[in-house]
Amino acid sequence: MTRVSRRAALTLAAGAVSAPVVGTAPVAAQEPLTTSRRAVIVRADLITAVTPRDNWRVIAVAVQCTGRIDLRGATIPPSAFEVTATIGGTTTPRTVTRVYPNIAPEVSDHGRPGEYLIVELNPADANARAAGTDPLPLDRAYNIRQMTDILTPRGDVVLAVSPFAVRNDSVITPVVDHFAAGSFTDSTGFRLGYRVFHPEDFSRRNTRYPLVITLHGGGEVANNTMTQLTSNRIAVTFAKPERQREHPAFVLSPQIPLPRPMEGPDGTDWTDARVQAATVELIDRFAAWYPVDTDRIYLVGLSSGGRGIFSILPKYPGRFAAALPTAGWGEVSAMDKITDVPLWADHSIDDPVVPYKEGRFGKPGTWTLMNALEAAGAKVTRGEWANDLPKAEFEARSRTLLREARAAGSHVLFTSYTAGTTPVNPHLSWAQTYENDVVIEWLFAQSRR
Repeated sequence: MTRVSRRAALTLAAGAVSAPVVGTAPVAAQEPLTTSRRAVIVRADLITAVTPRDNWRVIAVAVQCTGRIDLRGATIPPSAFEVTATIGGTTTPRTVTRVYPNIAPEVSDHGRPGEYLIVELNPADANARAAGTDPLPLDRAYNIRQMTDILTPRGDVVLAVSPFAVRNDSVITPVVDHFAAGSFTDSTGFRLGYRVFHPEDFSRRNTRYPLVITLHGGGEVANNTMTQLTSNRIAVTFAKPERQREHPAFVLSPQIPLPRPMEGPDGTDWTDARVQAATVELIDRFAAWYPVDTDRIYLVGLSSGGRGIFSILPKYPGRFAAALPTAGWGEVSAMDKITDVPLWADHSIDDPVVPYKEGRFGKPGTWTLMNALEAAGAKVTRGEWANDLPKAEFEARSRTLLREARAAGSHVLFTSYTAGTTPVNPHLSWAQTYENDVVIEWLFAQSRR
């Protein structure tokens, strides 16, 4: 086999712009690489993520190469790549935090030798967002340039620096990409766009699955059938692989269309008669068409979606197995109709958008609704803690509250978040709600049976 010296390798690397990067691992006896085995960059794809608090952000670039990238113990410093983003006509740099090889175009705690280099980016960058109200035009918006050769510890060139920069060809969004887009026209001709996640191999299994319906907030009203998935993790968290392994389910996420109906009794889209009728008809038709366990249909909603829950449940009290309303509001007079429905509600005490007690548009908030439920005969188990606790402690508090509810024979739970503890904005009380395994286990345990 022909050996290529370090000097020859650098000479062959057209367009080298700076000193080579040498790995930090100890040098061991190894077979050198030949020019014919050297990898070349052929394309790049953005990797985005829907995060609990920061919404939809570009978190990495997957750089695909022609050959397997095996560093043989070396590491790649962030300075090996330069990444810029052009958003709205303005080009600004992104901060590279980690670079490593992997076998697939996905971020990983521990990469593996493969045909991809994952260039992780700081999600806190000001230009990291992937959407406003609508998704940003991110195809070919990112420019990725390799700045130095990538070498093994003994100096063999694995990926030579190139005079060519690459732009991203597409955008990868884990979990979201597995939601199918669709539309439904109800019996009156009103149309709802939606996204739906199907459990793996559902059509080949003789089983029926729970159905989770997610009702988005007022800021996600649009015609893109995307924002209701990417503005928060209300739908995505039910479809992520680890959740589906434990609780395979259909996840149905309708989106209220523009122009905004806003004809509900309190100016809220989910209380608009057309939207509400179409949503309920969509649920019924979906449950009849797909293998849905009709005893395990769940409503989940935040902000105006929480208001939608408190509006829909009293009209169809026997149709849903349980609900998770977050930062919602509703009608005190309707609470006596849902005393038998299992609920786990939550709300930040200092919420400035949907006040905890007063709600919106003259309708009461969650605290007042829970009092009304209690007055109507439901046992309400209450707890209060900080909304910025670490996940383990947050779930421990939830587990204690659930034990108290079971001991009291209560199927209505209410979590209040102490003032000043909800990050970013006190209205965003749902950031930990759908990441909370205790709450989700409780939800899937509910059945009309």
